[in-house]
Amino acid sequence: MKTPEELRSHRWFGGDDLRGFSHRARARQLGYSPGEHLGKPVIGVLNTWSDINPCHMHLRERAEQVKRGVWQAGGFPLEFPVATLSETYQKPTPMLYRNLLAMETEEILRSYPIDGAVLMGGCDKTTPALLMGAASAGLPAIFVPAGPMLRGHWRDEVLGSGTDMWRYWDDRRAGLIGDEELSELERGLARSPGHCMTMGTASTMTSAAEVLGLTLPGAASIPAVDSAHHRMAAASGARIVEMVWEDLTIGRVLDERAYADAVTTVLALGGSTNAVIHLIAMAGRSRIPLSLNDFDVIARRTPVLANIRPGGAWLMEDFYYAGGLPALLSRLTDLLHLDRVTVTGRTLGETLATARVHNDDVIRPRDNPIAPEGGVAVLRGNLAPSGAVIKHIAAEAHLLTHTGSAVVFEDYADLKRRINDPGLDVTADSVLVLRGSGPLGGPGMPEYGMLPIPDRLLAGGVRDMVRISDARMSGTSYGACVLHVAPESAAGGPLALVRDGDRITLDVPARTLRLEVDDAELDRRRAAWTTPEPSYERGYGALYAQHVTQADKGCDFDFLARLGHTPEPDPR
Repeated sequence: MKTPEELRSHRWFGGDDLRGFSHRARARQLGYSPGEHLGKPVIGVLNTWSDINPCHMHLRERAEQVKRGVWQAGGFPLEFPVATLSETYQKPTPMLYRNLLAMETEEILRSYPIDGAVLMGGCDKTTPALLMGAASAGLPAIFVPAGPMLRGHWRDEVLGSGTDMWRYWDDRRAGLIGDEELSELERGLARSPGHCMTMGTASTMTSAAEVLGLTLPGAASIPAVDSAHHRMAAASGARIVEMVWEDLTIGRVLDERAYADAVTTVLALGGSTNAVIHLIAMAGRSRIPLSLNDFDVIARRTPVLANIRPGGAWLMEDFYYAGGLPALLSRLTDLLHLDRVTVTGRTLGETLATARVHNDDVIRPRDNPIAPEGGVAVLRGNLAPSGAVIKHIAAEAHLLTHTGSAVVFEDYADLKRRINDPGLDVTADSVLVLRGSGPLGGPGMPEYGMLPIPDRLLAGGVRDMVRISDARMSGTSYGACVLHVAPESAAGGPLALVRDGDRITLDVPARTLRLEVDDAELDRRRAAWTTPEPSYERGYGALYAQHVTQADKGCDFDFLARLGHTPEPDPR
């Protein structure tokens, strides 16, 4: 156990020198008396609340509950507002700014007198960003997930945010519903604070944070407005104080076993393809090697047990009542590393000892899975030399082995302009190809990967087609969408060489993606290819373009992911 003199914050407040005097005087300026903070762990509460982020609209209140727990445990909480990455509003994509929030998190934790951190997030990119920054800073840290929103409702139907938005928008385009129905859907789709209640990126990544051992058990599935969420926030505040005294740093929690278990869990959940990029980036910050191959190997031995939309039938509120993540993990114990420590101070196995499943349809038994293998497949071939991914459990089965003619769009603007052009030569068997949408081309790798099906095909009953891009896809989306093609087209990857009419073969069972064009022709096309003009000429966008890695490497900045010493600040 640490002593008060060993606290990191003691270097700011405890010295009998000019700086110690100055720091204590400024604390008095803030209205704090010596007994409130001296000799106590200083806890930084990093809050991604803002007026523009509906997923986090309740985190201002939750921060007060976190601070209540810190005070009760004998700590001293300080709240820090950090960047909010609102998936619903930020353009061109919050993925462009994930690394910015990670940088802000790391530098705040390092530069202020903070002994431990409570990280508050949930909307898609906030979870990996906060955890990446905290992993680099290396202090004790605990994550408080924002929690899923309540079920949506429309007339007599339960709605899932995102998933049913895509579905009913297609129905409207096909002429099956009108403006009145759409207006009702707008009012009922998202009806409370919290992130998407489907197994989209938000629920996938907060679940990943839980199995990594960075939340209290069961925290990820608690609905945002449930009183249990209030109690979890306060308990997390109390626990981080204990973690500081125990010197239970994030580096002691995040080891190679933790990341392997996170991959297993994401696959068993039928989770978002975005988790592939985020977990690789997070592991890089922990100095843990993690690759697309690891996902593929683990997928082949991991069944999908969570019957949650978009790959299943239920929603996160149902998952919570069925026992939440501990219940699902209790059915995967032979695939997990049960002896590793979590933020509770106990092992994963100890936290799962009392877990029970309360609904065998929401969380399936091993002998009745949603799918026998994990919900994400890694593809390779001459169209994706560094890999691509597909969430195959959310696609129509007949498309998982398919050959068709390419219909190519240069970028998203081109797609929007021509997808419903009556002269577009496209059929249900075509392969829609979108390029110019990766980390560099997007810029920021937006969620353009669920390419819209042409209106005339929708009207004819087509609801899925093979679609290929270097973009990402919302975790709430569905369809036979091949994503994260690497290298991306803007970096000169083979996707840049595809032409209309080229034959493309997708074979998910064989894990291959092939452009049926001979090497000599591809060499000729490559020789004629020119590098696109950069999207940004200055500012953060230019920094991003200079340093971002490709999708298979996690899209982190090369200077943040690499090894190297970063000095602690000298308070003199």
